[in-house]
Amino acid sequence: MVPGTPTPARVTVRPDRSFHFEIRTPTTAYLLLSAAQVELKKGKLKGSSAGEVVGTVSLKHVFEIAKIKQSELRLSGLSLEGLCKSVIAQAKSVGVKVVV
Repeated sequence: MVPGTPTPARVTVRPDRSFHFEIRTPTTAYLLLSAAQVELKKGKLKGSSAGEVVGTVSLKHVFEIAKIKQSELRLSGLSLEGLCKSVIAQAKSVGVKVVV
């Protein structure tokens, strides 16, 4: 865990006032933008527009992000190949180009 990294958490509160607290891994978009060294400003990309490529990542970055996501309990049953494909698809949607 790195200070300043947005980390999603899920809190489930039951009627008997007991609760379950689950900390998840950072979002895939955040990990991709960090790997591409894209500057974020208040949760938004600085100076980006729709369809614009804002940075690039290598397949090694994609693999490392997929390994981080696989450590999450709810995604542990998925194959590493499937997670890599999911990370590549997410990269396209946030404007990060994956290079070989």
